[in-house]
Amino acid sequence: MTDLALPGEATRDVRQGSPPGVPQAASGEIPADGAPEIVVSGVPDFTALGAKWRDLEARSNPSFFQSWTWTGCLAEERFPDPVLVEAREQGRTVALALFNRRGRTLYLGESGDKALDCMFIEFNGVLTESGREAQLTAACLRAVRAWSGPLPRLAGMFRRRLVLSGVTPATAALAAEAGSVWRNRSLPAPVADLGERGDGFLASRSANTRQQLRRSQRDYAAAGAVTIDRADTLPRAYEFLDGLAALHHASWVPRGHLGAFANPFFGRFHRALIERGFGRGEIDLFRVAAGTQVIGFLYNFRYRGHSLAYQSGFDYAGAGRHGKPGLTCHHEAIRFAARSGAVRYDFLAGDDRYKRSLSDRAETLHWIEVANPYSPRFLARRLWAVVAGRRRVAHAAAETAGAGLANRPPLARPDFGGS
Repeated sequence: MTDLALPGEATRDVRQGSPPGVPQAASGEIPADGAPEIVVSGVPDFTALGAKWRDLEARSNPSFFQSWTWTGCLAEERFPDPVLVEAREQGRTVALALFNRRGRTLYLGESGDKALDCMFIEFNGVLTESGREAQLTAACLRAVRAWSGPLPRLAGMFRRRLVLSGVTPATAALAAEAGSVWRNRSLPAPVADLGERGDGFLASRSANTRQQLRRSQRDYAAAGAVTIDRADTLPRAYEFLDGLAALHHASWVPRGHLGAFANPFFGRFHRALIERGFGRGEIDLFRVAAGTQVIGFLYNFRYRGHSLAYQSGFDYAGAGRHGKPGLTCHHEAIRFAARSGAVRYDFLAGDDRYKRSLSDRAETLHWIEVANPYSPRFLARRLWAVVAGRRRVAHAAAETAGAGLANRPPLARPDFGGS
């Protein structure tokens, strides 16, 4: 296995010939070495798949984004050409991965359509039995890359391109066993470990963070005590979501963006997701206020001891000089999560200042592709990386020497879109 490439670099293709230990897709034969049988197929019935997914989910250690609550939400729309990878062992399903096919490209947990992928999946990956993540993830990725679809005679003659968004470093490293990995981007995902700290969480933050938060609380105290309210009914949850969307839109427009809710599918997906997860206790919609003044709304997921801060809307316009709506709202949500028994508060991907201030550490998520290292797409990217690297070196040298080259515009990254 090779190390994951640096941004803009590809790993060496470690695969030699046919994937070892992986049967032909949909062969129905159990390998002689006792490895799981890997079956690649379509999805004739999403309801039946949901029951199978929930059964495996109960035996797994997944993220919320691998749960059927998320994966199965509007699945018929999001996966118009679904490809299911299933690993079986002695009649038991031990791994599942749902892709959507667009041309020769397979998208894990996504459609490949930007309008339908606006939800921004994170902590993505193959759903596997607990304790067998590495073995089964690698086997499923190798099998689906070699899958020939409706043309079994072409098995092994070409490899499919895989797009894996928001995966952990462990999954990205395992993907290198299926082909060459190109990392499109990486983002930090800050985490606060709650443990037994509860209401004493603030004491473990930096002196600067404590000072800013206390100044913010004093600022809001002029309007009343700061409180957090969790939506306890589905209509109330939708009311909080609408309030969040309005504040989210109002904060993004001045920056020249429309925000996430400008895409109609984003709102429709999340209303459906809230309906799916609310009764399971997996949805937290919060309103944080000072008296009657709304400070902001938070839309969090609650899953297996984790509170995941997915979306927010803050009233920046109504904040006073020292008011910090993001810091204040998340601090209240962290305290709520700790009182509810959560052991971890996930801020998810992003590098906002309030996330850094309240977190203990950050994990890293990668957006990668797995493909043939000699495909035109990979070769074009390598060429761009070389040219861009040389241009950066030239800029640095010119700035040091005070030459005019430093004033030239940076090299624009070409669009490598398409399937």
